[in-house]
Amino acid sequence: MSESVQSSVIKIVQELLVDEKQAGPITPAMISEKIDLALMLKPQWKQDVDRESVTDELIRRFSVWIGDDTSLTDDRGHEPWLDSSRKEEWRYWQRYREMIEKDLSWDIADKLDKSTDKILGMLEDPLREGQWSRRGLVVGHVQSGKTASYTGLVCKAADAQYKIIIVLAGLHNNLRSQTQIRLEEGFLGYETNSTHDVLKRVGVGLIDSDMSIKPNCATTRADNGDFGGRSANPLSITPEQRPWLFVVKKNKSVLVRLLKWIQAHVADSLVQDGEPTPSSAKDLPLVRKRVTKFPLLIIDDEADNASVDTGELVVDENGKADEEHNPTTINKLIRRILNSFSRSAYVGYTATPFANIFIHERGETRNEGPDLFPSAFIQNLAAPDNYVGPATMFGLASPEGRTGQVPLIRPVEDYQSGEEGTGWMPVGHKIDHVPVSGGDHALPLSLREALNSFILACTIRKLRGQGKKHCSMLVHVTRFNSVQKILKSDIDDYVKHARQTIGRGIEDGDALATLHDLWSRDFVPASAAVRELGLGDVPSAELVWQDILDTLPGVLDDLEVRMINGTAKDALDYEQNKEQGLKVIAIGGDKLARGLTLEGLCTSYFLRASKMYDTLMQMGRWFGYRPGYLDLCRLYTSPDLIRWFKHISDASAELREEFDLMANTGATPREFGLKVQSHPEMMVTSQIKMRSAKTLNLSYSGELVQTVTFPTDHSALKRNLVAGRNLLMQAGEPNQRSTVKADFNGGAKEWSGHLWRGVDVSTVVDFLDGYSTLSAAHRVNSKVLAEFIRKMAATSELTQWTIALLGTQSGEAYELAPGISVGMSRRKSESDTGNRYSIGVLLDPTDESIDVSSAQWDAALALTVSTWEKKGKKSTTAPDVPSGLALRRIRGEGSTGVKGQPEKGLLILYVLDTARAGEKEGMDWKRPRNLKGAPPVLAFALSFPGSASIIKVPYKVNNVGWENDYADSAEYIVNNVAWETVYDTLQQ
Repeated sequence: MSESVQSSVIKIVQELLVDEKQAGPITPAMISEKIDLALMLKPQWKQDVDRESVTDELIRRFSVWIGDDTSLTDDRGHEPWLDSSRKEEWRYWQRYREMIEKDLSWDIADKLDKSTDKILGMLEDPLREGQWSRRGLVVGHVQSGKTASYTGLVCKAADAQYKIIIVLAGLHNNLRSQTQIRLEEGFLGYETNSTHDVLKRVGVGLIDSDMSIKPNCATTRADNGDFGGRSANPLSITPEQRPWLFVVKKNKSVLVRLLKWIQAHVADSLVQDGEPTPSSAKDLPLVRKRVTKFPLLIIDDEADNASVDTGELVVDENGKADEEHNPTTINKLIRRILNSFSRSAYVGYTATPFANIFIHERGETRNEGPDLFPSAFIQNLAAPDNYVGPATMFGLASPEGRTGQVPLIRPVEDYQSGEEGTGWMPVGHKIDHVPVSGGDHALPLSLREALNSFILACTIRKLRGQGKKHCSMLVHVTRFNSVQKILKSDIDDYVKHARQTIGRGIEDGDALATLHDLWSRDFVPASAAVRELGLGDVPSAELVWQDILDTLPGVLDDLEVRMINGTAKDALDYEQNKEQGLKVIAIGGDKLARGLTLEGLCTSYFLRASKMYDTLMQMGRWFGYRPGYLDLCRLYTSPDLIRWFKHISDASAELREEFDLMANTGATPREFGLKVQSHPEMMVTSQIKMRSAKTLNLSYSGELVQTVTFPTDHSALKRNLVAGRNLLMQAGEPNQRSTVKADFNGGAKEWSGHLWRGVDVSTVVDFLDGYSTLSAAHRVNSKVLAEFIRKMAATSELTQWTIALLGTQSGEAYELAPGISVGMSRRKSESDTGNRYSIGVLLDPTDESIDVSSAQWDAALALTVSTWEKKGKKSTTAPDVPSGLALRRIRGEGSTGVKGQPEKGLLILYVLDTARAGEKEGMDWKRPRNLKGAPPVLAFALSFPGSASIIKVPYKVNNVGWENDYADSAEYIVNNVAWETVYDTLQQ
């Protein structure tokens, strides 16, 4: 059956099923009934229709759920304007919606409609007279469909009469070209390739081809199709109905040309306040005139990349500064373009908003106008439940270990040798490095296995009926083009050898045995596990090896090996091969790291070692949607990167929870910005090497701080146990011994342990001063925490403390202080080597409620449920316990009828059993090697109540410790916040 017929059948049946969905779940029998009705309309389809394929697709569509977006807004100076009457004749949006409904369920299309309505409504009415400017930020997930959102926004903005729409599409030609192609399909409706004499319609142009609404476009999909001198000269904006679209790189030369053209050909009014103050960037055009006739919308894709005014220079592979990509210059140019219009709107899109949050809201200059802080709104996009994000790939931490992750990650440890700077691809290698693996093979065993994994994934997808879909593999191990070339040659040789031996059946025994072993020991169990988790729409039927064997030769013939170096050709190949599906192994460096979508990504081999949240998250090309083949996907990466991805997975989840709660309580972007700026976890968003000690200003109000990394040095562990002993002796007799009880409306809760109430702040501060945290544990530094508590106590907050020593009844008893024993807790070690004992999570989620009243519990639960409801409901089951975030908010700030108690802090102690920090083997526990003979570990958590106080504590970051942890990050092109600039500004 042709794809057009299949799409038609799916569309008709989907429309027939929409009303049925209200009555209950969509079943295969119901779908079959509607297929019969559809085929009655077109009997000629009966012979060819693949009913099973249609049924599978519709089950997938109707089983996807998506929650509601959440927003922080500031409506000062804003006039509400968007209602249903304004949308009655919106043709750009209607044809885009009809196009996406071919691939998406109606529910998802409806959510996109509501989401883009909300974003557009928070901007200003383009028909509003006078002078206005709005700044907003849309936060999505990596590889989660941000492009669909801003394409919908472009369509609606054009319908609403925004006349000039500029899309800033990354730093490189391939991403710009990819964005241009998607906007051609979703908005323009025609190909912009100048080589065609006849207009070629694509996407929405095949749905509504009325030339009277054909948008103008000043850029093309070609490699050199960016806004340039030749294409700019003949352009002249006139007061016509059709909008103009510009898809441009964030490149100094391009933006200078665009700004000059706006000033020379579009601006119609001199600035009212006279000659602008000369700029420090003397080579940039000044804003001497303004455009008053046409409203402007700028959409900034990857808005945290290059747009933020950091003062950093982008460096090329030789370490030389490239003025073309100076982010300060880019920031100035974007703002000058906005400042050239009396009516303008700016919307940034990003999955990693940390840098944007750190922009100073009042960073306004005369020539540039306001900075790009999202002062009007921040919108958090909800992801469908079939989105594979960090929590799915890496799980979330819990006291029992990580939960919810799929078994698709494979640690790689053979890329460097024991001797520093040696091996196949050692960390910190230079531009002249020659990758050589040991033995007879050019490639290490891990990469050979990853390549075999990709070959099997392509083969199995073909057997599942996905042979005409794109399949991609990412190999990202070096940023140097010269090293990538050697690697490409070696991978080419490997693929050619497989093609010759397996395809021709010549001496293929070893190759086939290796593939068979990988399939049976890895693919079969992984598919079963993903199927059991109910993820990825994995087919229920298992394949047999003979089917794979028969299909392998054809798949190997289709495989291509490519280097991605920033040209548009690589991005265009997916479009050119959409009928048969491209099977490509993509080798690249930084140009693969951000924004560029690798269609049908199955296998990732990733070794680059940045530890910055936003850099790492953006490099996670493996996040996204994997319908029908999630179980075939693999991520091969280093243990260090696995550990860091787990860390940022937890931190990102925490940040989104904070955002949702603040949105529920009516906070503004500015309030959220201040919260994030003082958040101790966010210090790792900087990507600059700190060459001297820097001061960060941190606040712990409303935070939960817990020790999860401990030294393995026996003397240090013993000193911490002594500090705990002294604390409990100073605290005196416990208020509750052996068992701690609390009564809530939801029932009674019991803990095994002891509880002290009303302990003086000096006792807690003495404990923290005597406790030694690892210098590498930047967030949990006992001395900084002690100083913060002292400062808060000076303002009459955190003066009285509750201390809990908690354990388990099944744990081996340990006497921490005379007469005070507790059953030791078990927390699994993440590694049995090195000088650290690292765990996932210390606290059980309900432990924070150990000293709250029934009224506080009820108020926190109400806040938790309210926040959950506003995100949209997937099921009828609401949370039945309050979140820790809500508990801390209520404890400190109170709510209606509940008084806040910002003077009360909570310290919880645990004694961890180092002899049971590994796996259980039979009847015995395996002790990690680095904890051999170690005494128990005293761990603590501090739960700080929410506070309106602006108290912050300075934290000196030592350059040696910082560079040890984040040294490689400075090599990246990705631009984040320059901490010295940010914190100097904040302190002022």
